[in-house]
Amino acid sequence: MDTALFNLEEILDNYTFKGEYCGYSVLNNGHINNTYMINFATDEGEKSYILQQINTAVFKDPDVLMKNYIGVTDFVRSKVAENGGDPKREAVKVYCTNSGNSYFIDKEGRYWRIINYITDTVSYNFPDNAEICRSAGKAFGKFQQILADYPIDRLYETIPNFHNTVSRYADFEAALSADKIGRASSVEKEIDFVKSRKADCAVLLGLLEKGELPLRVTHNDTKLNNILFDKDSGEGICIIDLDTVMPGLSLYDFGDSLRFAGNTADEDEKDLSKVSFNTDIYRSYTEGYLSTAIDSLNDAEIYYLPFSVKLMTLECGIRFLTDYLNGDVYFRIAHPEHNLDRCRTQFALVEDIEKKYDELMALTEKICSQLRSE
Repeated sequence: MDTALFNLEEILDNYTFKGEYCGYSVLNNGHINNTYMINFATDEGEKSYILQQINTAVFKDPDVLMKNYIGVTDFVRSKVAENGGDPKREAVKVYCTNSGNSYFIDKEGRYWRIINYITDTVSYNFPDNAEICRSAGKAFGKFQQILADYPIDRLYETIPNFHNTVSRYADFEAALSADKIGRASSVEKEIDFVKSRKADCAVLLGLLEKGELPLRVTHNDTKLNNILFDKDSGEGICIIDLDTVMPGLSLYDFGDSLRFAGNTADEDEKDLSKVSFNTDIYRSYTEGYLSTAIDSLNDAEIYYLPFSVKLMTLECGIRFLTDYLNGDVYFRIAHPEHNLDRCRTQFALVEDIEKKYDELMALTEKICSQLRSE
């Protein structure tokens, strides 16, 4: 048994799996969790599982994290089965240790969990075509619809104020006031850009306070590569990477997904003439999303779909600018101006979304009308 990266034997001694262990492979040494596939030879053939190290630097309370994780995944599996689906393929399952725990702590103090590996699936980093976007929207919309009646008081906020745009703006103002390394004078244009949109940061939270927007189960990392697509049908069948599941607004997930998918350029593109918002991507994703989620959303959640894309893009840009002012202490950078490049790209995208806002509103209304007339 190869234990060069970790003591796998120590971990597996605390679980019971059929068959004989026959090796592992690295799936992703990502920014959050290290992920591996572990394989067993059984009488029915090879059986694989996903082993993940929980990043306790990001998630300070793994017990609370796993309570969210278990609660939501158990709920999704039961709903999938209730609706005649296949929970083995359409939902994440956590395997407990022999003592019944949802994670294992090794002798080094590292936290590990094991979940199911779903075969015959693919994932994508970028939306190569409209059908992928439509399937992605449909998958995240179904995730929202399935969890619409999940008891929100059972969820913990594992990363406080994650999408609290009022708090993010306050962080920006604090960084600007401190100006720790003297960068503020060189980014006056970007600072003015944020200040001129201060009111936008309070819109959704204001609606939440008034009771016009409900708290939902939110994924909070709705990038395309957090969907597993069936390799034959192309349908998005399972939402993965559920560590950031928390109470929030459905609009956070929708807006952040299109902030990422709708950008025609890289996140750190220096040539801002390449940055624009792809309305065809918006149309395809929204068609998919509303085809599954429309009956679980209220009128305000639907009306503010275009605004959520602008707001999540603005929030991301504010976070990059804040980190630049603070001396690049949060985001990993490849060069000294990296966070500034990222910030400018997001702000250019905000401007293009603002130019196309009426078009996005009309597209949303048209899609809703078509779905409700079917």
